Amino acid sequence: MDYPKSVPSVGLVNGRFVDENPLAGTPGSLIPAVWGNSVTQEILGVISAAGITPSEADTGQLIKALQAILGRSSPMRSVVTRLTASKSLAPDELGLVLIDASAGANTVTLPAANAALGIRDVIVRRVDNSGNRLTVRASGSDRIRFHTHLAANGYLFLVLMGGGDWWHLRSDEAGVWWPVGRFDATALGRISFECTRQVIPGGYAVLNGNLLVRSDWPWLWDYAQLSGALVNEASRSGNEGAWTSGDGATTFRIPDIRGEFLRVLDEARGVDIDRSAGSRQMYALESHNHYLPTSSGSANRPGPAIADASWDVTRDVNAAPATGIVGTTYPNPLFFSGPEMVGNIGSFGTETRPRNIAYPARIKLI
Repeated sequence: MDYPKSVPSVGLVNGRFVDENPLAGTPGSLIPAVWGNSVTQEILGVISAAGITPSEADTGQLIKALQAILGRSSPMRSVVTRLTASKSLAPDELGLVLIDASAGANTVTLPAANAALGIRDVIVRRVDNSGNRLTVRASGSDRIRFHTHLAANGYLFLVLMGGGDWWHLRSDEAGVWWPVGRFDATALGRISFECTRQVIPGGYAVLNGNLLVRSDWPWLWDYAQLSGALVNEASRSGNEGAWTSGDGATTFRIPDIRGEFLRVLDEARGVDIDRSAGSRQMYALESHNHYLPTSSGSANRPGPAIADASWDVTRDVNAAPATGIVGTTYPNPLFFSGPEMVGNIGSFGTETRPRNIAYPARIKLI
């Protein structure tokens, strides 16, 4: 649009409107109807393009329309919202949402992801490091479409775990919030080792066999069912590294690997046969022979000289029976394993283990 240059005698000066000048005797500019209608129509075009119904009584519609239209090309607004309690977010609060759940469990509900909202971004970020549950929920039947390999439609809510945990979400005008980014995108169910026992952000927990409520962790229950390492609660003993189905209706249990050594699952290689994922295996020693030295050693059984030798070394410990101390016959399996054992070899404990370092293990819960 432009000034009404095509309309004669409207009192324009250099193509612009002017006021009346009584001293000079010059009239003010006239505004022709065609131009006034043109300006109005230009503004209404912007308002309508934003999906807003024009209202004569609302003088703020143009700025609202511009915000909506600009939001579609740049959906993240320069807005910071701070929350300390549960709340349903309004569209004008979307931007960076900082949430403090230190006072108790909080639920923050997103606006409806419909055409009226448009394509909008929000970053929800947790600022406290308490253990209180912090839920970010979609409105009504809307969905947050994460872990779609487990559920194509996504889930009704997510949880922020640990101070600094954040998700960046974008609405699609069709009832869905899509994750654009997040603090920790490590795969669900991944086990990691830490050099701290503190709560770490990103969705982690101790692998301690906790009993969880299925409706609180629907994506994790879906994962457990598809894991190939799910047993019923009665079979938990000996399968502590597996998931369990809990009470069979409302709960389930995460694995417990505290204090255990880990071994790679055989998966048909044939080295560690007939093992199921998450099963526990007791300690054992490989079958082997022990030999006692002669008084002077020999080619087959070398050893230091023993004064006043009193050992019969003509048989190994797997032969039975054999003469141990001269004049006494012992069944050889007892040589190193019973009250009649011959000598002490090394330091003994409650298990067979290599030298090791203990680090806390964590599992990704979301």
